Amino acid sequence: MKINIGIDGPVASGKSTIAKKVAERLGYTHIDTGAMYRCVAHYALLAKIDIKSESEVSALLPHLFIQLHPDGSIFCNDQDVTSIIRSHEISNAASTVAAFSSVRANLVIQQKRMAQDKGFVMDGRDINTVVLPEAECQIFLTASIESRAQRRFLDLQSRGQHVDLNIIKKDIQQRDFNDMNRLDSPLKISKNAHVIDTSNMSIDEVVDMILNLAKEVMYD
Repeated sequence: MKINIGIDGPVASGKSTIAKKVAERLGYTHIDTGAMYRCVAHYALLAKIDIKSESEVSALLPHLFIQLHPDGSIFCNDQDVTSIIRSHEISNAASTVAAFSSVRANLVIQQKRMAQDKGFVMDGRDINTVVLPEAECQIFLTASIESRAQRRFLDLQSRGQHVDLNIIKKDIQQRDFNDMNRLDSPLKISKNAHVIDTSNMSIDEVVDMILNLAKEVMYD
């Protein structure tokens, strides 16, 4: 039988990469909810509004159309923003807008609508606690700050962005604090989640572990 798989975790824990591979192996649909917050941040920066003003950011939402395509591409108002939204600047801006209750409420409605049926792998910060609390297989990925900073550093370098490892580490620490302490849907481990520390694991090792956990549910 088909199930839904929710994958939560802090920034740079490998959620999206792993979720995409799990979905591919199962023939499921991957939904990267973090990309949706990045789209909001990107649109807000383009509009040159105060990114720290919830009312100004929220006013943009009715004019924002986000599309997540099966091939992994992401469109914002018919513009391909797949690479653009992975910049360091947008990562930080996304953390800011994600703390706004009105933004979260708007996107959670869209996310719930996307995964009304079974056969989805959804990753984010509040999938198993808010968006899909009924997901049959719940995963929480974690890793040391050092390993997460190194991953983000290498990822940004591969995209041609010149960044400082120490700055990335500080940004991750700040984003962890923001995610865990926001009033609306803070980052936390759901009661049914399997916690996986990916610090010393390869992507394929984590994918295989999640697939084994999922299959235990699917064939129970």
